[in-house]
Parts: sequence; structure tokens; C-alpha cells
Amino acid sequence: MPFIDLPFSRSAARRQRGFSLLELSVVLVVIGVLIGAVAVGRDLQRSAANQRLSTDFIQGWQLAYEAFFNGVGYPPGDNPVSPTGQINGNVAPAGSELCGDAMINTFLAAGIRLPTGRSEGKQDRYVYLDSNGNPQEVQVCFQSVDWAEPAAVVNTYETRKRNVMVLKSVTFSLAGALDQQIDGRSDARFGRLRDVSLANSMLATGQPWPIDDTMAFGSTTSTKLDESQVAVTTAFFQMMR
Repeated sequence: MPFIDLPFSRSAARRQRGFSLLELSVVLVVIGVLIGAVAVGRDLQRSAANQRLSTDFIQGWQLAYEAFFNGVGYPPGDNPVSPTGQINGNVAPAGSELCGDAMINTFLAAGIRLPTGRSEGKQDRYVYLDSNGNPQEVQVCFQSVDWAEPAAVVNTYETRKRNVMVLKSVTFSLAGALDQQIDGRSDARFGRLRDVSLANSMLATGQPWPIDDTMAFGSTTSTKLDESQVAVTTAFFQMMR
């Protein structure tokens, strides 16, 4: 009996035909492009957020500090009768950290306008996202600390008291972005932005930041868990006076 090629048989065969290697390759390329675009977009968004944090918040506090010094002639918390030139020079122990409500009230009492920060009464804090998309909160304080500066002999250093803005809960990504903006390079040892552990270091070579975004919060061991809050450190930003 002769074979009859019915139209519906040809249609069924076409419906059952799988994808060719070329078609699968095109699909995989498109998926790769989309994943790459999402990653790039996320990085650009984080970079823009770090820039906004630096401009609106940290530079805002820097301007507030300068306005305070220009207005009263001495650093916040210093002795108005016999200034020491140190932040909190009028308290015991001299040069201790000026933070929280005490800091905010000191600036407001001098008529200084403060950055918006997190909210009213929390102008010293700013919420941002780390590289895993988890919330972190940076806090600003001021303090007089030991600061390593060049001595008379090349590659030797000595300690001097310097007034700094204390930046608490800074991630590696944020520290690197701020360092590039302030010093033009990412180095935790030299420049006006330093890690708390290296501000008074006598090392003659630059040092990397002691954390990175593969470390989980509260740890210095690399875990590479993309669901964890990442590790944070404290940075010192040197004021000009």
C-alpha cells in the first residue's frame, strides 16, 4: 500500500523538531548579555549611591566642621578660654571622641546647619547598601587622634595630634570610593583618609584596606557568601585644622 504524506503529518513533524545548536547559542548569548547588563547596572547604581553619600553627607559634615571652626575659632568641644586645638580638648580625657547627641547639640548650639543624614536627631548617620545589597549604616564622629607624618629623615615618621572625622561602619567598596575622591588613590596607610589601624603606622609603604567585600560582617575571613552583610571598618578623614 503506497504511503500518503498527509499535511497534518508534516505539521506534527515540524512541531516536534528541537532547537538547533545555532539557536541554542543565540539564546545563551542573549542570557549572558542580560546578566551582564544587570550586573553593570547594579555596580553603576552602587557607585552613584556612594558618590551621593560622599557629596551630601560626608562633605556636608566637613563643611559643618569648617563653619564651626570659622565661627568660634576652635574645634568642637575645645576649651573656649584656653583652646588646645584638639576636638574635645575641654573634656577628660582630652581628645576623646565627640559623637551622637553631644556632637549634634554642639554644632546646633553654634548655629551650624547639619546634613540631613538618616532623620531628624540622627543627622550623624546615613544608610547605604553594601555590595551584596544589604543595608549598612555609616556614622560620623569627630576626634583628635595620633597621626603619622613625615619626620626629618626620609622614610621615617613621627606622631602628631590631628583632628579627624571618624567614619564608622565603612565597607571596602565605600572606603575605596572615598579614598579615590579624597586622595586620588586607594591606600589605607597614606593620605587624608586612613584605616583606624594604620592612621599612626610607621610603615614606609602603602597598605591595602584590611577588609574586602568577600568577608562577612564581623569577620576578616573570606566567605564569599552573597547573602551576608559584608565586613566593615572604621576610617579616619583628616580635617585641615
